[in-house]
Amino acid sequence: MDALKLMGLDAEDLDIVSAHVQDAVCKVSGLSYVPRLRQLSLVINRFVWETAESRGNAFERRRSVLLFKRVNAVRSTGFNRQDGEQVLSLLAIQFEQNGEGPDGTVELVLAGGGSILLDVECIEVQLADTGGAWETGLKPRHPIGA
Repeated sequence: MDALKLMGLDAEDLDIVSAHVQDAVCKVSGLSYVPRLRQLSLVINRFVWETAESRGNAFERRRSVLLFKRVNAVRSTGFNRQDGEQVLSLLAIQFEQNGEGPDGTVELVLAGGGSILLDVECIEVQLADTGGAWETGLKPRHPIGA
């Protein structure tokens, strides 16, 4: 499979990126916010949903980088930011617009009730596989109605 590279500039694009990073995992140490550049990056191991149906019982994860630009502030809840070894599981990315403008809050929804909130000037997100694919026999499952 070719490496995935996506860019999102609006809420519809963000929904597509969200689908591709559903069930991605990362360590807290893989989060990096650089206020001077107004960028938040996450080094993630994403589950490759786009090939999950065609691979039988063998699935794949890929090392990827999720990058948000034009970030004015970052807040988090539900996990210890000082514990670099703690593993976070990303369930979805959502956007709440402020008024009529392009600014708003991007929420990275984490398993276990945690979240990372980004106050953004506008949506500008990139997702890129950086290599390092490996096979896994485990497919993420979620309870129905949860």
